Amino acid sequence: MGYFWGFWGVLVFSLTLPMTRLTAGHLDPMFVGIGRAAVAGILGVIALIATRSPFPPWRTVLRLALVAIGLIGFGVFTSFAMQRLPSSHGAVVIGLLPLATAVAGSFLAKERHRPLFWVSSILGSVCVVFYALAKGGWFLGGNDLYLFVAVVMAAGGYAEGGRLSRELGGWRVISLALVLVLPFTLPWSLLLFRPADLGAPLPAWFGFLYVGVLSQFLGFFAWYHGLAKNGIGKVGQLQLLQPFLTIAFGALFLSEVLDPITVAVAFLVVLFVFLGRWDGLKK
Repeated sequence: MGYFWGFWGVLVFSLTLPMTRLTAGHLDPMFVGIGRAAVAGILGVIALIATRSPFPPWRTVLRLALVAIGLIGFGVFTSFAMQRLPSSHGAVVIGLLPLATAVAGSFLAKERHRPLFWVSSILGSVCVVFYALAKGGWFLGGNDLYLFVAVVMAAGGYAEGGRLSRELGGWRVISLALVLVLPFTLPWSLLLFRPADLGAPLPAWFGFLYVGVLSQFLGFFAWYHGLAKNGIGKVGQLQLLQPFLTIAFGALFLSEVLDPITVAVAFLVVLFVFLGRWDGLKK
C-alpha cells in the first residue's frame, strides 16, 4: 500500500509543471507560487480543525518551517521558470529531484550511501547541465537556474517531511507546515493579486487551482503516507517515473513536441537515478 499511495503522489506531482505552464502569460508567477501555498494553507486549517489536531511542540515547529520553506520555494521558482520553458524541458531538470532528495536525506537523516550512488549522482547532474546548455544555446539561462534552485529547496522539504511523516502522519505534516506560514502567504498573495487577473482564461485558473489544491496539498497526503508506510528510500524511487509522466502530460495537454533529445536525456536521467538508488542505501 505504501507504493500504491506513493505512485498516486507522483502522478499528481507529474502534472504540476504542465498545470503551472497553463498560468504563464496570464497570472503573475509570484502570485502563482505564493498563492498556491495560501490555498493549500486554508485547506490545512480546515483539515486540522475538523480532526481537532493538537499543536505540535516548538522543536517540531522549526522542522515544519523547513518543510514549508522548501515547498514554497519550489512553487515560486518553478512558476518563474515555466513562464518561458516548456514543461518537457522542466521535467528533465526536475528529474534530479529524487537524487537531490537522497542527498538531503544523507545530511538530515544521516543516511549512508555506497560509491555507486555518488558516481550516478555526478553523471546524472552532468547530463542535466549539458542538456540545459544545449537547449539554451550553450548558455545556462535564468530559467534553468530557477529550476535548479527549485530542486534544491524541494529536496530539503521532501527529506524533512519524510522524517516527520513517521511521527505525525503525512497529512498532518503538510497541513501543519502550510498553516504555519499561512499568516505570511495569505496576505502576500492578496497583495500580489491584480483585478485584471479576473479576466484570465479558465485554463489559467484551472492550472492555479490544480497546483494549490492537488500539487501543494492533497498530493502530499498520498506521498507522505507512502513514505511513512514503506520507507523514504524505497517509495522515493517512484519519482523516477515523474519525468516521463510530465513529458507525456505536456504533450497531451499543451501540445508540446517531444523532440528526441528531450526524451533521450529524460531516459538517461532516470537511468542514472535508478543506478544510484539500486541497493545504494546501506541498511
